[in-house]
Amino acid sequence: MSRRDPRDGEPGRGARGGAPREEDRVRLGSEGREFRVEVLTAAGAAHRALLDRGATCATAESLTGGLIGAHITAIPGSSGSYRGGVVTYATDTKAALLGVPEDLLAEHGAVHPDVAAHMALGVRRLLRADFGVAVTGVAGPEPQDGQPVGTVYVAVATSPEDTRVRPFRFTGDRAGIRYRTVEGALVLLDSVVRGSTEGNHRA
Repeated sequence: MSRRDPRDGEPGRGARGGAPREEDRVRLGSEGREFRVEVLTAAGAAHRALLDRGATCATAESLTGGLIGAHITAIPGSSGSYRGGVVTYATDTKAALLGVPEDLLAEHGAVHPDVAAHMALGVRRLLRADFGVAVTGVAGPEPQDGQPVGTVYVAVATSPEDTRVRPFRFTGDRAGIRYRTVEGALVLLDSVVRGSTEGNHRA
């Protein structure tokens, strides 16, 4: 169904794991929402790549609870590349809203590479975007569905035949895992949009 990049790790500066240092944070907006500088950088790169192709993306988020969409829409002009997003936090909403097969969820739970792939395809179809981006994983503090804290799957879909899934094993606290997931999703989106051929086919 999809192509899987077998590399386990973290994007960018995240090889050390955990939350960024205080000087790596920035606050934007009157509501005081926190953004991360390195994640905004990744969002800007993905936005420019989409504009260069005249393409759009949509997001399906679980453990990040809307943080991917928040960082994308913090970029000026993001309406030209971002269609919108869906937060499917509870397992059953992944089936109800995004069409993730119920038997897949029953057998493997929500934290599985094929779940991420179906989420990406579902949001792409639902919001009529060129690229669907999805994340599912365990931010902690407890394991979920037999998966340890820090297990994350990110997927980017352009069609049922071309869906890239990348696994991550993050370390650090809950906030750090969530922000590293956002960064990882945006970096993978940028790579796919720019036509990277990294990754393997996944059955």
